[in-house]
Amino acid sequence: MNTYFKNIQQGISSTITGMRLTFRHLRQAHSRRKANDVRKDDYFLEQTGMVTLQYPHETMPVPDNGRYQLHNEMDDCIVCDKCVKICPVDCIEIEPIRSSEEIGKASDGSSIRLYAAKFDIDMAKCCYCGLCTTVCPTECLTMTSEYDFSTFDIKTMLFEFANLTPAQAEEKRQLWEQYQAEKAQSKVMGRGSSVISDGLVEPKHALAEDIKPAAPKRPVFKPTIKPPTV
Repeated sequence: MNTYFKNIQQGISSTITGMRLTFRHLRQAHSRRKANDVRKDDYFLEQTGMVTLQYPHETMPVPDNGRYQLHNEMDDCIVCDKCVKICPVDCIEIEPIRSSEEIGKASDGSSIRLYAAKFDIDMAKCCYCGLCTTVCPTECLTMTSEYDFSTFDIKTMLFEFANLTPAQAEEKRQLWEQYQAEKAQSKVMGRGSSVISDGLVEPKHALAEDIKPAAPKRPVFKPTIKPPTV
């Protein structure tokens, strides 16, 4: 019987303590915490006031050096493929197409000789390590301050940065294959036979790189009789 009343007393005491704490926070909720930056020293000194933001009308300030959504400035991209090789989760996919001549120049003066038929970044796979931005030689790959890109469809997390349409990519690919074929044909013709004026065909002289220098002749060794020792 004593245990029964003791449990009732303990329950009432716990309820009063909890309600006292609730009313204290309710009284303090009339004031509101100011928007403070986490990098400031007094960020953790504010212990009272409302902290809830009316999102999306109100947002918290984010650090400038944070790791958020990736962006690629294709005008400065040389399609070097370094970001693909270093990505630990394979969220970047690139399909380069070679060019027979220089396409342009990046902002740092680097020569661009590759087209990007495909440059996709799947942010659903990204682990926000920032390694791709570290190895980028032209600093065209950066992490922006955009962090709110939640969606109901995971396919919308795939960002495409290619600067060629499928038709343009196929045209550039055919031009490169044609250039390779012409280069191989000219190489074969250069090593083939040459036609003289009377219609006869004579073998073309060997190229300079095909002529190997003859090995120096070693002197013939002739054994001789040693003079007798005294």
